[in-house]
Amino acid sequence: MNLTRALGSVGGLTLASRVLGLVRDSLFARFIGASFASDAFLIAFRLPNMFRALFAEGAFSAAFIPMFNRKMAEDEEGSLVKGVSFAEDALSVLLPILIVMTIVMELAAYPVTWALSGGFNGVSPAEFDFAVELSRITFPYLLLISLVSLLGGILNSLHKFWVNAAAPILLNATLIAALLFFHASDPLGTARNQAIAVTVSGALQLLWLVLACRSSGVKLRLRLPRLNPDVKKLLSLIWPAAAGAGAVQINLVISTALAASLLPEGSVSYIYYADRLNQLPLGLIGIGLGTVLLPTISRQLGKGLETEAMETQNRGMELALFFTLPATIALIVCGVPIISALFQHGKFTSADTLATAGALAAFSVGLPAYILVKVLTPGFYARSDTKTPVRFATISIAINLILNLAFIVPLQHLGPPLATALASCVNVALLYLALKKRGHFVADLRLRHRAVRLLGAALIMGVAMYFLDDLFTPYTTGASLTRWLAMFILVGTGGLVYAIACFVLRAYRPADLRALLRRTPV
Repeated sequence: MNLTRALGSVGGLTLASRVLGLVRDSLFARFIGASFASDAFLIAFRLPNMFRALFAEGAFSAAFIPMFNRKMAEDEEGSLVKGVSFAEDALSVLLPILIVMTIVMELAAYPVTWALSGGFNGVSPAEFDFAVELSRITFPYLLLISLVSLLGGILNSLHKFWVNAAAPILLNATLIAALLFFHASDPLGTARNQAIAVTVSGALQLLWLVLACRSSGVKLRLRLPRLNPDVKKLLSLIWPAAAGAGAVQINLVISTALAASLLPEGSVSYIYYADRLNQLPLGLIGIGLGTVLLPTISRQLGKGLETEAMETQNRGMELALFFTLPATIALIVCGVPIISALFQHGKFTSADTLATAGALAAFSVGLPAYILVKVLTPGFYARSDTKTPVRFATISIAINLILNLAFIVPLQHLGPPLATALASCVNVALLYLALKKRGHFVADLRLRHRAVRLLGAALIMGVAMYFLDDLFTPYTTGASLTRWLAMFILVGTGGLVYAIACFVLRAYRPADLRALLRRTPV
């Protein structure tokens, strides 16, 4: 398997999902805007969305995939008996836990919503009850997406990366359908329909993964719960991995709660829209790399190939920097025209655009850190170490809370995103230093040289986009086709400048790109 090709497979489908996500957010801005209705839905969606990131893209995979791979290694060639048996044991324990957790969340919807929102800065009881109603509608998504993560982990271990990567497309497609066909004249009604669509999308994703597993010869049977040694080990690994993988998500929850409780109406929405754009490169690069690196490094370490595992992680970091550095610069420099093109129509105003662009710039400061966390944590998880990342995540969360409290009054809605970014930088620094100290990761000469050249190329691109900004901005508030075309031309021009700068600075040569695409064994 080739790392670049595998990333391309996952990244291509993730790109499709994220593009649909932008379409969804554009329609959401059109029909709901930045108002209490949008704030209420986004709070209700925050917890299910966090669980998706924690389990579907983080903790469960981190704990389950290495163990599932070891079970498969014990099977005869081509057999999945032991691997499937382990998955059934995991399901037998996780399903009752998830059912109980969902029931508890439904009963505790009022205090949970208050904890996530801080009471929405003194809204009326009727408005708060509406937010609680939306939370109750979305909570079943927690159960559904956790089951999706179990089946997705199996398929990733079988190198069927594309199937799991395609599942979020169903989420965005369902929410888009709800906005187009079930939007109401009242934004509150549209927000309620969006909450219903979230849970419906979870059922569709689960059905998609069940069918994909069956076509791959994996049919899980329901068993009575059995806490055997393998399941006990899995559970002991999941919870620290959840905190470790979810530091960014937990920081976002803290930021959202503080913004809802201390800042004016619309602040939660500004942070949400900014985070959605910030999540685009994170989804394409960070999640894709994490998905591919974990089973790859696990398999290499299982064979005792320590040198090859370190080489894989070096190349993973190289790819991350290649894509992340220009994305960071572009989102900081061109936030206004990009947000104008995507969101500024209907109920979303030019003032909302400026406020969201400021939050996006603050988030983007930490974009390299968000993605490098996805590259570095497989170095721990592949060695069944989920406790070290949780220690660092705890430090990161504490720093985020302190910085939030320090920034939120003077910087208003810019404070929480900046606090999240700086806390993530601390997290990635701790992860890197720990791996380096243990001898599990050393940045090789090629990575060090290219990192400097890639940064130079990204800065050149940033200067070019800064001068192009004013030229394109008037077109990003025109008709729909014009605004999208202007945005794509602006982004495409920046990408072309970056590619040329990479070759001029010798960050990459044509031979390097050909080598990346050649199939290499893992």
